[in-house]
Amino acid sequence: MGNIVAIVGRPNVGKSTLFNRLTGTRQAIVDEMAGVTRDRLYGKAFWNGVDFSVIDTGGYATNSDDIFEEAIRSQVLIAIEEADIIVFVVDVVTGITDYDEGVADILRRSKKPVMMVVNKVDNNERIAESSYFYALGLDNLYPISAINGAGTGEFLDKLVSLFPKNENEEELDLPKFTIVGRPNAGKSSIINAFIGEERNIVTPIAGTTRDSIFTRYNKFGHDFFLVDTAGLRKKAKVNEDLEFYSVMRAIRAIENSDVCMLMIDATRGFETQDQKIFNLIQKNKKGIVVLVNKWDLIEKDTHTIKQFETMVREAMAPYTDFPIVFTSALTKQRIHKAIEASLQVYENRNTKITTSKLNDTLLPLIDKFPPPSTKGKFIKIKYVTQLPTQSPTFAFFCNLPQYIKDPYKRFLENKIREHWNFTGVQVNIVLRKK
Repeated sequence: MGNIVAIVGRPNVGKSTLFNRLTGTRQAIVDEMAGVTRDRLYGKAFWNGVDFSVIDTGGYATNSDDIFEEAIRSQVLIAIEEADIIVFVVDVVTGITDYDEGVADILRRSKKPVMMVVNKVDNNERIAESSYFYALGLDNLYPISAINGAGTGEFLDKLVSLFPKNENEEELDLPKFTIVGRPNAGKSSIINAFIGEERNIVTPIAGTTRDSIFTRYNKFGHDFFLVDTAGLRKKAKVNEDLEFYSVMRAIRAIENSDVCMLMIDATRGFETQDQKIFNLIQKNKKGIVVLVNKWDLIEKDTHTIKQFETMVREAMAPYTDFPIVFTSALTKQRIHKAIEASLQVYENRNTKITTSKLNDTLLPLIDKFPPPSTKGKFIKIKYVTQLPTQSPTFAFFCNLPQYIKDPYKRFLENKIREHWNFTGVQVNIVLRKK
């Protein structure tokens, strides 16, 4: 089960700086101007042997106090519903504001674990001032400085200890195929088509499905779980909250799946939100099958499929080795092909290649096209083996791994794909010192 941490709080308290600190990236733009973070940011973090996802909920700066307050309130409510732990960030310099009190009031009523982070505590005097925030009525108060990392170790130790223990995992060890996509792309409809019954409610209103629903598929010699991911709860006034809600649902479902069926609405084409969900699947190293739904509504000629397929692959480049199935949940066109493609990708993801086969096949190719020399030094790859990881990972042992650049890594990946079937699966190349 994926662990999700949501960072909430008013603008300019240092949420983005804390996000960058936890994920070890500079993904979030940091500026003194309030409200710089407008898109929801998602990153992976690791502490004390525990992996977890971090979501920076962003802030809004508008002229209307009412809209401002409602925007903060709605994203806090979404975070409470979707995340395992809420990190509430406040600013020791400005003290407690009305917005802080409003957020704290919502958080006190929730049943989720809340950690209050008092940010910008970078000297002893401010450590004393941070205790003032106990007035908000929340326990688990941690004075830190996100910009220089002071106090973050103790905070992270507590954070990872609060994650729920995964005692309720499905007892059956079956493949999990998750259907992800924008709201109203037809996710629930296609599950109903797969299983041949109206199990999931389908309406033209985006976001009818509220929870991720597990459906066991046991027909035609196949046995696996289908997971319908929720879209949006209802039509909201703030478009950014719509997107935030669907992305958080998608993250939860993607992390718990083996293969993701990314459903694209043929009538709307490939949009930014589809690209974001595709990036999430890649980041989590899951198998992928692209389903182009509502294909019965498209006017077609002999080149339509080829043109649409080219457009999708170009948008997702450089990763282009994945199956695309053109389906219709309404007419049940090619729905069995979608299941067969997903099962094949699941098999590809679990493919194990013996070390002898890898070396016999790849070393002669590497000798023929060796890595380019750098600074007069010649790189010699001596040995390759597959590592025991969930997604296919290959370790290449060589004398100077630091000099092998990304273009040559792509060459190695392409050679692996030429000789073995890894369609729909991300292949990871690791270089190690021999």
